Amino acid sequence: MVSADIHIVDAEDGTALAYCATPVQASDTDTPIVRAPGVVFLGGFMSDMTGQKATVLEAWARATGRAFLRLDYSGHGASGGAFRDGTIGRWRDDALTVIRHAGTTVPGLDGNLVLVGSSMGGWIVTLVAKALNGDAAGTQNAAGLVTIAAAADFTEDLLPARLGPAALAQIAETGSFEAPSEYADGPYLITGALLEEGRNHLVLRAPLELDMPVRLIHGTADPDVPWAQSQKLMDALTSDDVELILIKDGDHRLSEPDDLARMVGVVERLCDQLSASSAASPAR
Repeated sequence: MVSADIHIVDAEDGTALAYCATPVQASDTDTPIVRAPGVVFLGGFMSDMTGQKATVLEAWARATGRAFLRLDYSGHGASGGAFRDGTIGRWRDDALTVIRHAGTTVPGLDGNLVLVGSSMGGWIVTLVAKALNGDAAGTQNAAGLVTIAAAADFTEDLLPARLGPAALAQIAETGSFEAPSEYADGPYLITGALLEEGRNHLVLRAPLELDMPVRLIHGTADPDVPWAQSQKLMDALTSDDVELILIKDGDHRLSEPDDLARMVGVVERLCDQLSASSAASPAR
């Protein structure tokens, strides 16, 4: 049974994709909120939209009257599909399907968007931003990015070394390997398709042409995704407005109260920056 707060849109292959959306709340006296970008949160590998980062951002969005969207990729959370069938490209397409649908059904999500991505979501937001901004017929525009412990290119840069030769041999022979995880009740299922298809979406090997402000948050004690991965992302981005925010002794989750407050503050300041820039620019 789907909760009344959860909506469903079908992927192209019929897989049910779950999402929760908060429409913008217009105010008679606070017109900048009307021009504020909508905010979209994309989670990590085997995480779902009920996590703390997503729900804390949603609470902030509701309190400030902003449009907000959180979603589950296929094989995650309340969405349909099998996790083992997922790849980076599939999950990017899932996110795009939900975002574009919300752009036609949820007030405030039809224009400028700030995309917030955690862990794997930090990679996927760059792919979503490229797709949205490359769609000349679309009304939605990725105006800014915020990442938390971005795991860009992790299927190529991190997973093979972490898995080791024996696990990679098992993947080559059987197609998958169950890797133990601290972050889930069960093991992470790593498939050969995930590793191979991920090579089609690498973003750290060439200039990443996203002309927008980007804020990269990363803990210096992250045991899963070294903070140097966010530095590589900063170096790849062609934007002149990129900040790398390092959190001393911060872990991968960055879900302590101070971490969550920092994340909200970074997102809010970026939204305010974009709103001010929009207000100062004449409409086209």
